[in-house]
Amino acid sequence: MSVPHATSGVCGGALSPLGQRLRVLLSSERVVGDLRRYFGIGMPPGAVAFTGSRFEYLAGGGGRPEFADRITGEGMVAVQTLSVTVPAPVALDILEGRLGVRMSGLLEGIPRDIDMADAEVSVLADGSPAGQAWSLLCEQYGVNWVIAGKVLARKRPRLLPVYDRSVRCAVGRPPSFWLALHAALREDDATLHRQLLELRQAAGLPGTVSALRVCDVAVWMSHRALGHACL
Repeated sequence: MSVPHATSGVCGGALSPLGQRLRVLLSSERVVGDLRRYFGIGMPPGAVAFTGSRFEYLAGGGGRPEFADRITGEGMVAVQTLSVTVPAPVALDILEGRLGVRMSGLLEGIPRDIDMADAEVSVLADGSPAGQAWSLLCEQYGVNWVIAGKVLARKRPRLLPVYDRSVRCAVGRPPSFWLALHAALREDDATLHRQLLELRQAAGLPGTVSALRVCDVAVWMSHRALGHACL
């Protein structure tokens, strides 16, 4: 799997393929209901929300100021809510070893409190601190591109998206997901980004749920309903 942000997307003119695909998926009548079910909004007593509903803001969130540039044990648990696990030796190296020091240094170079739609393309480009952090994680034994992406999405939920096999399958496998999504969110005067915020409001989700997470959950829930076995 190549770095998910190695080439540029379409930034003007006609909608990009990813932008077109996401507009269709997010216009489905089921999206608001899917979001409410996933996050446990308006569910009957005893019903259980998806564990992933806690991913972004478990224990106050991975981006809270005092821990924004450090991956914590709570962050490792948060990643598990999305059905992946950081291998124990890697987790220990992050928490107590040199890998954690290197990751903290890279996280310091990744902007906080900015939406992907508002970020400069250089923030997501190959060789950026975000790109280097993704590559460094993928170099660790037992860490694949899915795990690496989810670890980083926990740290910068508004800037870096969750990306797994189901989402990749649903959106047509763009070769450079970060930049392709960045372009899709910005094109046509950021219509897609605004659509995600409107869906968040319509579903009654708190403002702390990022636009990227709304997108990921909506796509994942829709694709899950189709029963695909994504590789």
